[in-house]
Amino acid sequence: MSTKLLPIVVLISGRGSNFLAILEQAQTGKLPVDIRAVIGNNPQAQGLFYAQQAGINTHILDHRQYKQRQIFDRELIKIIDIYTPDLVVLAGFMRILTLEFVQHYIGKLMNIHPSLLPKFPGLNTHQRALKAKVYEHGATVHFVTEEVDGGPIILQAKVPVYKNDTPEILANRVLEKEHKIYPQAILAFAKKEIYLKDGQVIRTTPLVK
Repeated sequence: MSTKLLPIVVLISGRGSNFLAILEQAQTGKLPVDIRAVIGNNPQAQGLFYAQQAGINTHILDHRQYKQRQIFDRELIKIIDIYTPDLVVLAGFMRILTLEFVQHYIGKLMNIHPSLLPKFPGLNTHQRALKAKVYEHGATVHFVTEEVDGGPIILQAKVPVYKNDTPEILANRVLEKEHKIYPQAILAFAKKEIYLKDGQVIRTTPLVK
């Protein structure tokens, strides 16, 4: 593996468990990334504390201080671009991004969603999956495009759904998979095994789950 590290910026809104999974693999040398900054739109986001403990630059950009989504996104772009990332990682960033933002980072913007897209885009995925009485659920890593949770799929992981599951139990089962496949997808991007072209994921080598 090349010793060159992929510069990334991570965006979070809450506890940042996917960020922690990425950080752990970066610290152990399994994931060749340089986490240059973690940015949160929620001042209380616990993930910011973890990033500070790890000596990573952190920024708080409270969306509630901005009357227009476009203005917030432009300020966010300014902060991100200070760190010249090759990849912007959405790790539980609970914001719908403007077209301007998405186009600015097209092909360099990745997200993880707690469902097997295209099923259950948006919020409350686990509750909706149980209500729909599906037999399997899971998580999806995808490139971000203009359609919310509709970007080209990079990698998915499935979990079974059991009769006595609650949304919380199912969420924890899915989260374990999220922590595995998100670093895998980022690794593939860092090794140039995947990239986005003409709205499709191009793979130079098979992506192993």
